[in-house]
Amino acid sequence: MPDAADRRAQGAVPEPLTVFDDEAAAVVNLRPDLLDALRRAATDAAADGVEFFVNGGWRAPDYQERLFREAVAEYGSEMVAARWVATPDTSAHVSGDAVDIGPAAARAWLSEHGAGYGLCQVYRNEPWHYELRPEAVHHGCPPLYPDPTHDPRMRR
Repeated sequence: MPDAADRRAQGAVPEPLTVFDDEAAAVVNLRPDLLDALRRAATDAAADGVEFFVNGGWRAPDYQERLFREAVAEYGSEMVAARWVATPDTSAHVSGDAVDIGPAAARAWLSEHGAGYGLCQVYRNEPWHYELRPEAVHHGCPPLYPDPTHDPRMRR
């Protein structure tokens, strides 16, 4: 089992991080366009008294694999676990294309304003999971998938 510093280097987020953290791998390894949109949104949300925290961001493939195996153990099968945790080869977290946001007030703010930054909730069962959809700025966020098993990107 890796120590806490190794887990953080692999993208673990033992405590929520500010979106402006320039040292945590989970934040700084997000794709630059996603991180930029997230920071712009967080700055504007702060003016409304809402603070964003990252509960999950970029993850190393080994860490994502560990999370998936833990989900399989918890849910009893890979099929059920896939509703909540992607494999390393399909995870938007591994590519730096996804961020898990909290608390509930931040998610509510993003639900109302996120499309203006291209930040969209992707899965109905994961209200914390946001990805960058630049076209949303002009066209709104796309319809939600019920869960990741309905997302064609998960069938690689």
